[in-house]
Amino acid sequence: MLRVGLTGGLGSGKSTAAKLFAAHGAHVLQADAIARELMEPEQPVYKALVAHFGGGVVSADGRLDRGALARIAFAEGRVEELNAIVHPAVIARQMELAEEIFARDAGAVVMVESALIFETKHSGLDEGWRGRFDRVILVTAPEEVKVARFVARSAHGSISVEMREALEAEARRRLAQQISDEQKSALCDYVLTNGGALTELEWQVDQLWPILKAAATERTD
Repeated sequence: MLRVGLTGGLGSGKSTAAKLFAAHGAHVLQADAIARELMEPEQPVYKALVAHFGGGVVSADGRLDRGALARIAFAEGRVEELNAIVHPAVIARQMELAEEIFARDAGAVVMVESALIFETKHSGLDEGWRGRFDRVILVTAPEEVKVARFVARSAHGSISVEMREALEAEARRRLAQQISDEQKSALCDYVLTNGGALTELEWQVDQLWPILKAAATERTD
């Protein structure tokens, strides 16, 4: 068994890397997907967020307005308030799912895709992120590439100059909330560079996968 953290800043391409690892056989747990599940109406996290941030984060259909919540968190400097509610529940669920996978396959590689492995102060573990992972992988890209990817993902087609500038500013604001790639790389076991063609990232994943799988097997023996 091997517990792997896969991280990278906004727009780094960590989700693309996760898909490539999954194609090799990794069991990928996406922190954002788990958070969305826990934010569904009637879930404890949903109730806690509404109680803390108010009815303005609830859309007309009764579901959480994630856009409004993100604006409050990032624009008003309340990210840590959001993280303190969401992160403990998400991490607990990640660990629960990982144990279920290991119970079925002792030699599995379970990979948690998360932008905030190092940033969160709310793991609930004395060892912090070191108590959650056996290996950590960083996916990195130049900041301008990250910003451009965020804009392209958010725009859904052609946009005005004003909208583009607003999205670029939002991307930089979010990146400023995250530890720099230089700091993260010093804490990671492996670094994948993703500033160019997809084939370059594919090659790096292809080279790293046998190493991860061998480590998982060694820990099982």
